[in-house]
Amino acid sequence: MQTKKILLAFVAIAALVAIVTFPSTSDVIAQTYDAKKGTDTSSTMDGKDPQYNSLIHLISTEGSASTVDAEEDNDTGESVADLQVAENEYTRSFRAENCTFSSTGRNPFFILEPNFQLVLGGEDAGDAARLTITVLNETREVNGTQARVIEERESAGGELVEISRNFFAICEETNNVFYFGEEVDIYENGIIVDHEGAWLAGEGTNRAGIIMPGTILLGARYYQEIAPSVALDRAEIIDTGQVIQTPSGDFSDTLITRETTELEPDEVELKYYAAGIGLVQEEDLKLEHYGFVE
Repeated sequence: MQTKKILLAFVAIAALVAIVTFPSTSDVIAQTYDAKKGTDTSSTMDGKDPQYNSLIHLISTEGSASTVDAEEDNDTGESVADLQVAENEYTRSFRAENCTFSSTGRNPFFILEPNFQLVLGGEDAGDAARLTITVLNETREVNGTQARVIEERESAGGELVEISRNFFAICEETNNVFYFGEEVDIYENGIIVDHEGAWLAGEGTNRAGIIMPGTILLGARYYQEIAPSVALDRAEIIDTGQVIQTPSGDFSDTLITRETTELEPDEVELKYYAAGIGLVQEEDLKLEHYGFVE
């Protein structure tokens, strides 16, 4: 009988020690939830064993990937606030420092060879519209990289609307085409009235994005422009292999992207690309001519 009492006493003591030493499941869940909200839970772990603290940290970080990503990207000079705005849905870190850049070349859906030209035509808000994209025999150094200049000329109703000079370079290791910025001239009645959207990598917190990945992955999301408050265009690959019909021919080896921007969340634009050519449709504008020009 005495032995039984002693045994019961030991059980009671063990249970009491367990309650004091180890948190309940609800405590762990609460701490994980607090980590997701970014709340400091260090006070709840004071006096605990370091191994226990490490366990809680592991649980919290596994349940809060966005917080970890924000902290890691913050080491590169980006603010946590910027990353939270983007909700970590789109890749914005591309290891450009590991690239050997070339101002001439091509990947399957983007050509950086001088004198290559695309001409798209159609209607925009009821007016005849035209977009001419020309790879110029010209380069410009941007943030230490020699980039190829691609000129885009847009017209509507027979009037020039915009001329932009875009700066691109291709990473030899990954075949990604990086976008280093653009100069923009916006016209009204033949006169330049604005330069809205102009930006350059290396100015302030601006960084190069990717205009076209070297490896096409369905569902991939990536930033094309990283210029806070100026240009934050991003793309998602939403389909491949669809037949795209244009005045210049039908294409089946294709890629479709859905483009958005943080600056105008309600704006959505679809772009269609064909292998070996590049852009063949932008909204209602379709490819009419392509090839090398004098």
